Amino acid sequence: MILSESAAHPELLRVTRQAHDELAAGRPVPYTELSWMLKEAARKNVYPALHARYGAGAFDEMVLVIGREIDRQAPVVRH
Repeated sequence: MILSESAAHPELLRVTRQAHDELAAGRPVPYTELSWMLKEAARKNVYPALHARYGAGAFDEMVLVIGREIDRQAPVVRH
C-alpha cells in the first residue's frame, strides 16, 4: 500500500519497492526498514492518501501488520 502512494518520494519509493521485492521472493524484511517505512510515510504525509484510497479498515490493518512484524523482530531492551 505504501509503495502505491510513494512515487513522489524517491527514497520512500526505493525502500518500499525493495521491501516488496524481498517479501515477494519469500525473504524477510528487517524491522529497521519496516520501521523507517512507517515513519517516513508519516513524515511525507502519505497516510491521508492511503486512508482515502483503501479505507480506514485496510489502512489500520496495514499499520497493525507492519507494527506486529517490527515488534516480533526488534530486540527487547532491558534496563
